[in-house]
Amino acid sequence: LHLFIFQCCYNNLPKKTIRKLYQLFMDFPLHFRCPISMELMKDPVTISTGVTYERKNIEKWFYTCKKKTCPTTMQVLHSFDMTPNHTLKRLILAWQNGKSQSQSHDDELSMKHHDELVSLINTIESSPFKVSSLKKLKSIVELGDHDVKDDFKKCGGVEVLVRIIQQILIESSDFVTFRACEEALSVLIKLPIVLEEEETINTLLQPGCMKSMAIILQRGSEEARFCTVSILQRMMKSDCQWNVVIEDQGIEFFKSLMEIMSDEICSKASSCALQVLIDILEKSKKSRLKAIEAGAMCTLIEILPDSSKSKSEKIMYLIKMMCECADGRMGFIEHGLGVAAITKKMLNISNIGTKIGVKIISLICNSHPTDKVLDDLLMYGSVKKLVALLHIGGSSTTKERVIKILKLHGDKWKKNPCFPYELKNYLGLESDSL
Repeated sequence: LHLFIFQCCYNNLPKKTIRKLYQLFMDFPLHFRCPISMELMKDPVTISTGVTYERKNIEKWFYTCKKKTCPTTMQVLHSFDMTPNHTLKRLILAWQNGKSQSQSHDDELSMKHHDELVSLINTIESSPFKVSSLKKLKSIVELGDHDVKDDFKKCGGVEVLVRIIQQILIESSDFVTFRACEEALSVLIKLPIVLEEEETINTLLQPGCMKSMAIILQRGSEEARFCTVSILQRMMKSDCQWNVVIEDQGIEFFKSLMEIMSDEICSKASSCALQVLIDILEKSKKSRLKAIEAGAMCTLIEILPDSSKSKSEKIMYLIKMMCECADGRMGFIEHGLGVAAITKKMLNISNIGTKIGVKIISLICNSHPTDKVLDDLLMYGSVKKLVALLHIGGSSTTKERVIKILKLHGDKWKKNPCFPYELKNYLGLESDSL
């Protein structure tokens, strides 16, 4: 590599040429290259310094450019004799033949995979051994390149998988049918699913497919549930009809999402479940009531304290959405540790997390909170953090929200000796109990 850089600088080559040569440098073994052109040698010859060059390049160096030095070592030469390097030439030819055979083997393997793929897709639905056929199909798709995956889609592979997945709606108690559905999902997860592929997306959005995936989410193996929630996350940017699933599965669908969300072993599955739940609750306020009924508020409050920063933001956002309805606020209050969990994250994760935390407290404080909630806000340090937010420069919606909270409940909190005296005057609180 040092030699390559030296030659480029020495010959003042343009950047475009250097990039091209560097690519060639990366494609062929170093000792097969001419040090002058950095190209693969066809007629290697060795000069008196022991360095080997492509014949036409070194001849041009000596006889056209009138140089009397070795291009690599820069030694002054007294002899311009050139000795053919037959050993190196044989090595280069052997390497080229090996590479050609390897490429031919790869092409044959790719064609074999393609033929196997088409054959499996055409026979898999009628095969009595669907699970073993699907496993073989998964290995072909997994090992195949982008072209193989495209071929799979063009041959109707996605439609075949969806029909297998939908079978559990008819034979949900049959073990073989259930296993085939799980294997079909494990194949599906290996495929790139993008919004531009409307046909693929529409196939997956079929009510039967959505309902089947909801069943797997509840009763499937750990791997199948991960595949399912990952597929659902990819699909959520499209027009997912969550209502179809919720009406069919009810609160059990939300309970299965909560279980995956609480999974400490597979953080990726937990993150996917969070994203799916956010999408569902954003699209429908009725879904928020179902989620609350399924115990989502309790689950989210309990996993919040030990969650990472990015995960904490999502959890707090979900809590905020549920607190926008009366049942959600009641669930937050009844849990007992909601205030403590939210307070722990305020000012500690991000500006967004703090804004969401203030919004949650505002929703709770504006809905006739109990004395216990107001005492918890003081005891767990919520009031202290709200006061700290007032010292942040500039005006903001968050600061305005903080002032409203303090004015609304300041008369209760001002009795505490830790409540700042100057803040009492700033907020215009009564001073009869000071």
